[in-house]
Amino acid sequence: MRASTSHKIDQTTKKKNNMDAPMHTSRPSIFKPPKTSHGHRNNYSPPTLSMSNMSKRKPVLVSFASLSSESSSSELQKPQIELEFIGPKVGNDGSYPVDRARAVSGEKLLRTIMADNKIELYATYGKVMNCGGGGSCGTCIVEILHGKDILNERTDAELRYLKKKPKSWRLACQTIVGNKENSGKVVVQRIPQWKK
Repeated sequence: MRASTSHKIDQTTKKKNNMDAPMHTSRPSIFKPPKTSHGHRNNYSPPTLSMSNMSKRKPVLVSFASLSSESSSSELQKPQIELEFIGPKVGNDGSYPVDRARAVSGEKLLRTIMADNKIELYATYGKVMNCGGGGSCGTCIVEILHGKDILNERTDAELRYLKKKPKSWRLACQTIVGNKENSGKVVVQRIPQWKK
């Protein structure tokens, strides 16, 4: 038994001694896959196309939807509101200048329509002092001369800022033109406080 134990000790000692000894190894070879055009290593290679491969494939049919006259005419069928904006000061010819615009019913505020069509809305102080359409300054006052029934009801902001003003006066930033179903004509007096 002693012989087997001593044999084990010798084996263990040899293993320890071998670990301490320097290892002589050759430099391992490193496999590098080819680089792609973006500098990333990639083992994927795209399938090659040949005439024999292409003849075996089934054709794919692709259909494109075309616009029918019904769908394009439905866009045109949306109710339209005609707007006339009367200027606050008499022109050289003795009449008030009139700007015209059209809008789809119920889609925009009066202020937005005027801005889109580059129609002046603010008096001198309003250009600097306006709130940007939030209904908190009362500087975008207009007077509705015709078509009041096409517009939305006065909002709380309008009731607050226009309390002592005529019922025909509105805030352009609070006035929705149409209700998506009605159409007609609205005549607007710009900057009514200037008109005498």
